Amino acid sequence: MSWLEALILGVVQGLTEFLPVSSSGHLQIGQTLFGIEGEKNLMFAVVVHAATVCSTIFVLWQEVAKLFKGLFRFQWNEETQYVAKIILSMLPVVVVGVLLKEQVEAIFGSGLLIVGICLLGTAALLTFAHFAKPRQKEKISFWDALIVGFAQACAVLPGLSRSGTTIATGLFLGNKKETITKFSFLMVLIPIMGEALLDLLKGNFSEASVGIPAFSLIVGFIAAFVAGSFACKWMISIVKKGKLIYFAIYCVLVGMFALALS
Repeated sequence: MSWLEALILGVVQGLTEFLPVSSSGHLQIGQTLFGIEGEKNLMFAVVVHAATVCSTIFVLWQEVAKLFKGLFRFQWNEETQYVAKIILSMLPVVVVGVLLKEQVEAIFGSGLLIVGICLLGTAALLTFAHFAKPRQKEKISFWDALIVGFAQACAVLPGLSRSGTTIATGLFLGNKKETITKFSFLMVLIPIMGEALLDLLKGNFSEASVGIPAFSLIVGFIAAFVAGSFACKWMISIVKKGKLIYFAIYCVLVGMFALALS
């Protein structure tokens, strides 16, 4: 992978991670067009996903700082409860990561047919969410957090948007748009950073093991971080205005394109 390919794919990842159009699906389409397959595909995805996690912390630093401040008071306060809900939402995706890691890796190298189908599934979710009439709950409940966590676990499939799936699920459950959007962005921080840390400790980011030049990985990381910071702010504004239907139309078009390529 050249640095220019990494730059393009990093920008694609950064923009699509927060927009409900499936970053993994777009990343796989781009990698297919560039001829990047298998292990390289998955490892680059881990790197740029870690970059977008950093951009989430950068954009939502006030919320993150507030959570840490409340957590270290060692009281069962609002911040501690929120962190507990995030941890609860992580459980399904951790189970998938531990028990189905090999199957997930195989899916990422299986071509664009699944990507196209899942993009159409994302379009359906966004359409339903657009027409749903939420009850506008003031706070996300523990039960809601767990259900949204299951939605996130399903979104491990390339083409099924993580943000689109979790936000749509939260809206179905009656949560406020801004509330579920921020929760959706924050709930992914620990799983992705944990996966990246484990791969780093195992030495899986070395050029010899990945097959991608270190400079290309750095360029991809920076590009994803910058693009992700922009997209994170934009997405929060979009959800407030209820414009998800436009992304449903976009997912249908890209899904059909992926099916055609497959």
